Amino acid sequence: MFADLFGFVSPVWLFYKVCFSTCAGSCEQAVLPVSVWVGMAASAVGGNHLHATWKHIVIIVTTLLVLSAPSVCAQCRILRCNSDFVAGTLEIGVIGGGGKEGANAVYCSALRSYALCTQRTARACRGDLAYHSAVQGIEDLLIQHRCPKTGPTAQPRPLPLPQAPLSGDGCFYEKGFMQREGRAPEYLHCGVFGDPHIRTFNEEFQTCAVQGAWPLIDNQYLYIQATSTPTRGSSYTSILTKITVILKNWRECAELQIYQAELDNVPPAFVDGSVTGGDRRGHQSLRVHSHDPGRHAEIWATHIGTTIVVRQVGRSLSLSVRSPRAMVESHTPEQDLQLCVWGCPVSQRLETPYAHPSTPAYTHCSSLLPVRDVYFQACLFDLQVTGDLNSSASAVAALEDARAMISDPDRVHLLTDRAGNNPPSLPVVLIVSILVETLRCTFLGPV
Repeated sequence: MFADLFGFVSPVWLFYKVCFSTCAGSCEQAVLPVSVWVGMAASAVGGNHLHATWKHIVIIVTTLLVLSAPSVCAQCRILRCNSDFVAGTLEIGVIGGGGKEGANAVYCSALRSYALCTQRTARACRGDLAYHSAVQGIEDLLIQHRCPKTGPTAQPRPLPLPQAPLSGDGCFYEKGFMQREGRAPEYLHCGVFGDPHIRTFNEEFQTCAVQGAWPLIDNQYLYIQATSTPTRGSSYTSILTKITVILKNWRECAELQIYQAELDNVPPAFVDGSVTGGDRRGHQSLRVHSHDPGRHAEIWATHIGTTIVVRQVGRSLSLSVRSPRAMVESHTPEQDLQLCVWGCPVSQRLETPYAHPSTPAYTHCSSLLPVRDVYFQACLFDLQVTGDLNSSASAVAALEDARAMISDPDRVHLLTDRAGNNPPSLPVVLIVSILVETLRCTFLGPV
């Protein structure tokens, strides 16, 4: 009988595993075989049992999917759609239509924009309860306010731009912000280094298997693209071999400049050979500096309060960025592929293999990085994958950049559930055990 039970549990668990391993696109390819697997289960436990317990099976599998989907398929943007709709209706002052014909037309436009936003993120939000609630809510509001489903949509909200006049400190973002707000701006940090590993602006840490050219930052002021190539002897790990930085023209403060670094060539100048972005209003908003030409370059963009550091560490490039929150968030919905903002695609993320404290890799990384943070985790990954002790230098350099760019010392050592490199967590084991026990009781009855 236990063999029969395993014959049922195995296909259900396989469905759960395959579905979420492919959730970067959708679960359509994994859902199709359910009928096949249920057929396998029917053969294992008998048709009568399957018919009697079908509802129990659906409840168990659905519960697992609902609980797990929001955290695994992390690319769902429904919260952004919600906030844009709320902000838009607050700005026009007609939440709920206001009862006036003109106001109701504007409100209907906002609703149609809301619906369009949910359609764009539908694929990634397939298993998100907030998404399905929003879609149903939009339908109800369209009917309630008698809004046609087709028609004009609300104009995009204006992007956050520095409002200081272009006189005096107008081309100094930080000074202008302090004059307006009476405080320093909130700065965010992104680091990309090693295999590559990414510490996003949102304080998430990921190891990516991405290959080719990928945008790290893409907003109204700045575009940064990194190119990664497979490491020697590996088909799933990669290193950064090229970084391109485009600083866009902005009013009277800065002219367009391009910086490009490649492996074994990190120049201390822009591609046109200059080290500044031109003299604008008596101030040079863009400047390139290097204390190790060929292996290090630091770009200062004072008009957007941003600092960019490009390094070569060992046989890989690395990037560190410090930028104000308003600059980081100054992107349109179409600029939604940014590894420094959203992280790498779910299907391209790698897990750090477990390393016992007695292993040489653990001992070596511990000597360089005593805190069990994400940089320690990155060191372990690189060392285990390459077997090269020098590969640990990228994590050490990235930590030093983080210390220089993050003003709050408590935020430097980013910790995650995997930073301690523990064995598989107990909750995962418990979930599987509960699933097996529930199925056992369903088919065998209480013991």
